[in-house]
Amino acid sequence: MKRTHRIREDLSDVPDWMLKKKCPNKDRYLSGRRILPKSITGKEKLTDLLQNAFLAYNSARLREGCELFTQKMLEPDVTVGLSLAGALTPAGLGCSCVVPLIKAGFVDWIVSTGANLYHDLHFAFNFPVHVGSHLLDDTDLRKNDIVRIYDVLLGYSDCLMATDEILRGILVQPEFQKEMGTAELHYLLGRYAAEWERKAGLKDVSVLAAAYRAGVPCYTSSPGDSTIGMNVAGVELRGNKLRVNPSIDVNETTSYVLAAKRSGGRSAVMLMGGGSPKNFILQTEPQIQEVLRIKEVGHDYFFQVTDARPDTGGLSGATPHEAVSWGKVDPTRLPDAVVCYTDTTIALPIITHYALANHKPRKLRRLYDQRATMMEALVREYFAHNK
Repeated sequence: MKRTHRIREDLSDVPDWMLKKKCPNKDRYLSGRRILPKSITGKEKLTDLLQNAFLAYNSARLREGCELFTQKMLEPDVTVGLSLAGALTPAGLGCSCVVPLIKAGFVDWIVSTGANLYHDLHFAFNFPVHVGSHLLDDTDLRKNDIVRIYDVLLGYSDCLMATDEILRGILVQPEFQKEMGTAELHYLLGRYAAEWERKAGLKDVSVLAAAYRAGVPCYTSSPGDSTIGMNVAGVELRGNKLRVNPSIDVNETTSYVLAAKRSGGRSAVMLMGGGSPKNFILQTEPQIQEVLRIKEVGHDYFFQVTDARPDTGGLSGATPHEAVSWGKVDPTRLPDAVVCYTDTTIALPIITHYALANHKPRKLRRLYDQRATMMEALVREYFAHNK
């Protein structure tokens, strides 16, 4: 009785205008579930933890991104593009996350920094990469033939230089003596990576090898901006005939998105980090609309993990709302656009686990094998709109 009396006294202090205030949308705004999570016991599965404890701020965005990826982006008619920026493969995320996603059919095409694909080769060639510390004397590391990527350590001679030596031996083989896009370049490298894996008795350690086996085309938006590109340039000085043509990449990636839409399906992008790979994977829609003058409306699903702020004007932090103004994202699909501000090395293992735990594998789309057919369809539609 005393408690009820106290509540009534509290209400009596509320102004009449507030009690009589009309709130036509209040129920809609407060329609989300109540925040009252159960106490964590230590026995929860990751899925349960995400759904019950990741309720606000960037934990909620990560949960929403996991749900978007698993419940909508992995539908059978959705073509999924993955971009990779930042030093992810040296940190082991190629082995732990990207390879399982490829094998499960959860990734159909990839745009990566060249550095990620170069460092991926250390794993294929069985050269060790070590856990270290960011609190080391870099001058002493240099004296001791060690390279540091924040807290990841690798040998200069017995890892970097050894990888380069094998890579150069591959790049001068007959199948590389022509002009090609980076998908073909990485597919051919992936074939060698897969063989190196096999000879070393390794299993599923290389992104390039896994992509080769699954027919997942891998692109890099800046072919010269990595040690792969540096070695391509190096062997060119000796007369090697390999030429990388970025226009092939622009048109092939665009053809995947157009084919997804023209087949009655949808296109999704999962962006791990920002940078050039993010722009390259998103620019497929402006290429269709702005350059090829083909009617289209943008990607259907957008999920990004980034640590970049949007207010600096950089592409890495640009929001999906901003992307709408460029035609990169379908404006009617913005509810299906999630940005989580956190470290990719935290988010990607969680995303991978959640997806594998909550969605069965998809049939491999093998876009690499369909490049010629999809390019023919792109060219036909281009000329139909540009007579």
